[in-house]
Amino acid sequence: MHLAIITAGGAGMFCGSCMHDNTWARALHQAGIEVSLIPLYTPIRVDEEDQTSSPIFFGGINTYLNDQFGFWRRLPRFLTRWLDSPAIIRRATRGAVETDAAKLGSLTASMVHGELGPHRKSGEELADFVAALKPDVVCFSNALLSGALRELRKRYAGPVYCVLQGDDVFLDGLVEPYRTTVMKRLTERAAEFDGYIVHSKFYRDYMSRYLSLAPGKFLEFPLAIDCAKHDGRPKEVVGTAPTVGYFARICPEKGLDLLVESVLRLKQKVPGIRLKAGGYLGAQNQSYFDSVVEMARPLGEAFEYVGSPATHAEKVEFMKSVDVFSVPARFQEPKGLYVLEAWANGIPVVLPDHAAFPELIDSTGGGLLSRNGSTESLAELLQQILRDSSLRQRLARAGYEGVRSKHDLTSLANATGTLFSHLR
Repeated sequence: MHLAIITAGGAGMFCGSCMHDNTWARALHQAGIEVSLIPLYTPIRVDEEDQTSSPIFFGGINTYLNDQFGFWRRLPRFLTRWLDSPAIIRRATRGAVETDAAKLGSLTASMVHGELGPHRKSGEELADFVAALKPDVVCFSNALLSGALRELRKRYAGPVYCVLQGDDVFLDGLVEPYRTTVMKRLTERAAEFDGYIVHSKFYRDYMSRYLSLAPGKFLEFPLAIDCAKHDGRPKEVVGTAPTVGYFARICPEKGLDLLVESVLRLKQKVPGIRLKAGGYLGAQNQSYFDSVVEMARPLGEAFEYVGSPATHAEKVEFMKSVDVFSVPARFQEPKGLYVLEAWANGIPVVLPDHAAFPELIDSTGGGLLSRNGSTESLAELLQQILRDSSLRQRLARAGYEGVRSKHDLTSLANATGTLFSHLR
């Protein structure tokens, strides 16, 4: 079987979707399954071996210029192709790059317009490349790429699937009149995929309603990481300064402010408690982070933000330095890779009781569920884990063992082979 995965780069930031696409490709390679990981917009940024090997399609610079300037899209391709160089794109995205949906309405609308819009040539190039690979199945990494689907159909007769892994968050951030336009076009084009891949039953049900898709066309693949690269172990005792960890993108949706408030509640009950946070901070969320820092002022040096570690080893060291982990996300989280990373290093978790989190907890038994949005409930469960040694060790071992048996590369490769076995 040969699988072609079309993934969207994250404009220089660590993006959970392209990181999981890269992990998926690694899992398939290790299982002896042929896979082609094809990047769109920008090079992907991952903290493990990059599995992409093709040119970049829909290069971010040219895509922006095609959207903005009619003369640019009429230029011969040999005059614009140089801007799709990974080195040029990396240089252009080295600083702050706009990824805020509220400011990308025009570009998003033109992308989903597909062959009828300003990116027709880019869609043809991608379709020609994929068709020449002759894969058994093609997977688009999000529904927003569906604008390229019809051009691909002209050249490729095999099945095409779409991985849904957070599309709604971006779409809900679009402003009018773009959101209405995008949703109308996207709903029409997304229905043309042969099937959809999700990582939770929750997200299957949610997105089938959101995009008016047939529930029977969904496949569920396990969320997975390479556990071999995580060498943390369940701890016998907490540190002298009990530490709560947060590692995710810094934004209101992920709820770092809720965790700060919860730790402030515990300041008098758990002497020496600390909060250690890490994750990507985009320019559009700087004011939010400033408000979080101000909220955490009573913690003094007991609150630490370590930024976005550049390497996998640094991320693992972060996980090993905390005693309990929590990302109290407000939004409808479809994945939660950070949960698997905490478990892989023997760290128990506390998560809100909504979205994909209950299914993750149920899959390993490695944590507890707090009431969504309740800092009182979150604080209570964090305190329970930090003070109850037997509970903490039981949850830590369950998560550590469960992630290795149900959410590792082998599990993901096996599920892919099984669910796509009819294509061989």
